[in-house]
Amino acid sequence: MTAPAWLLQNEIGLCPCGCIGKRSKGSYIDKTIAGGAGLIRQAMFAEDTASQRALLQQVDPRVKVVTLIGLLITAALVRHVPVLAAMYLGTLALAVASRLSLTFFVKRVWLFIPIFTGIVVLPATFSFITHGHIVVSLGTWFGSRVGLTSQGLRSAALMVTRVAVSISLVVLLTLTTPWNRLLAALRTMRAPRLFLLVLAMAYRYLFHLLGTVTDMFTARKARQVNRSTMTEGRRFVAASAGALFAKSHALAEEVHMAMIARGFTGNVRTLGPSRIVARDWAWTIACVGAAIVFLGADRALGR
Repeated sequence: MTAPAWLLQNEIGLCPCGCIGKRSKGSYIDKTIAGGAGLIRQAMFAEDTASQRALLQQVDPRVKVVTLIGLLITAALVRHVPVLAAMYLGTLALAVASRLSLTFFVKRVWLFIPIFTGIVVLPATFSFITHGHIVVSLGTWFGSRVGLTSQGLRSAALMVTRVAVSISLVVLLTLTTPWNRLLAALRTMRAPRLFLLVLAMAYRYLFHLLGTVTDMFTARKARQVNRSTMTEGRRFVAASAGALFAKSHALAEEVHMAMIARGFTGNVRTLGPSRIVARDWAWTIACVGAAIVFLGADRALGR
């Protein structure tokens, strides 16, 4: 027997540039499933990174919280961009020493907040907001010379770099510390018990609700034969939101009663012992020395 002619006939494939045919876009169901799976993978990656035996992972969480708060205060007191740039390079060095992906770390820091901060402080660079020496002229508006001033650019750069350093320090703390140990460290620092309880429950509920949403959309996709219309999609989203709210409310009641029945008092407990050892003291001394050096360099530039 020979193969049929339609199987042996050559077909024209789709061109990557889109000049032949049209590529179908993914539906909102596919995007929702992919987004939920991506968020779960990112959380698992963070947990795996926090459990490695690297520089910051081996430091006691209580020591990390105190020292990084001190570095945050140092970044808030610095008033010169070169010093903040040196601090940011230091955070990159710590990320590499802690075996963090440098690309992931930079994207995590610069993706939203520093860029948004730059957009917010952009108007302050113009001469009609911050008066000073114009370095980039934008012409004459209504009889007055308008442009970007050196004072405004310096203030904007100072704000953006300060935010970038602060976010980098916080990201280092969260990526190198398991969530339960971080909450336990905050509890030892007399953080409000209710605040920590809300954080712990919200973190766990987030992944539960994400898994529920993924299951609902996967079941919808498995039972769908034809492509749904926009009206049907909106109805499904509205119905899914209502069902998700009912499931989350019922689960909250069950989990709360189970926790109370097992004697939960609001304190976060960890299985491993937490002791301050020599490397924790060495890390503390290094952070104090770095803060003194940065503040000294900032004061020297201010003269």
